Amino acid sequence: MARHKVEICGINTSTLKVLTNEEMNLLFKKYKEGDISAKEQLVNGNLKLVLSILRKYNNRSDNMDDLFQIGCIGLIKAIDNFDLAHEVKFSTYAVPMILGEVKRYLRDNNSVRIARSIKDTAYKIAKEKERLCLILGKEPTVKMLCENLHLTEYEFSLAENALKDSISMSEPIYNDGGDVIYLSDQLEDKSNNAYTLEERISVKEALSKLKEKERYILNSRYIYGKTQMELSEELGISQAQISRLEKSGLENIKRMIL
Repeated sequence: MARHKVEICGINTSTLKVLTNEEMNLLFKKYKEGDISAKEQLVNGNLKLVLSILRKYNNRSDNMDDLFQIGCIGLIKAIDNFDLAHEVKFSTYAVPMILGEVKRYLRDNNSVRIARSIKDTAYKIAKEKERLCLILGKEPTVKMLCENLHLTEYEFSLAENALKDSISMSEPIYNDGGDVIYLSDQLEDKSNNAYTLEERISVKEALSKLKEKERYILNSRYIYGKTQMELSEELGISQAQISRLEKSGLENIKRMIL
C-alpha cells in the first residue's frame, strides 16, 4: 500500500514511525530505568498522535508550528507521568494531556476575556479529567466530574463552553462551490424579533422553575445547539431519557406560561 506524503508543521507524516504496544512498553521500561534515548524514541514514535489532534485546528489563524510545539510539551508531560502499572493504553492517557496543553495555550492567547473564576473551574475540570481517565481507562462522565468537584451541571457547562474557541461572524460554514454561507447568515436578527418582552420574561421565569436537569437539557438543546446523542454521552444516560426530559421540560414551560 502506497504511503502518501502529508505535511503538517513542516513534518512529512509518511516518514514518522508508529510504535506497537510491545515497543512502547519496552521503551517505557527502559526510560524508567534511566535510558534517555528511550524517551526520545517515545516522543518521535508518538508525533502522529500530536498531529492528529492538531488537525481540528487547521482552520484557525494560529501558527500551527507554535501549536505543534505546545502539543509536544503535552506529549512529553504524558511520557514523564505515564505508569505502566495502571494497564491503560498510552494514547488514552496522552490525548487529554496534549489537548489540555493546546487548549490552555489558546485560552491564554484568546482575545476574548474570560472571568478568572471560570478559568480556574475549567482548569480543575481538565485536571480531574486527566486523573480519572488514567484510573478508568476512558473519559469520565459529566455527572462523575460534577460530583468529584462539587459543581452543578450548569457550572460545569458554563466553564466548558466559555473556553471553547471563538470564531468570526464572517467565518464561512458552508461552501458547495457556489454561494458561501457565513456564520452571520445563521444568526438571529434581533431587530425583527417576533417575541415581546413579556413573553421573554415569562419563558425565563418558567425556565428558572424547572428541575435542574430539565433546565440544563433545554439550554443545551435550544441555546447551545447540542444533539440528544451528545447530551446522552455527556450526562451518562440514554438518548430516550434525554428525549423524555426534554419533552417534560417543554410541557412544564408550556403549562406555566399559557
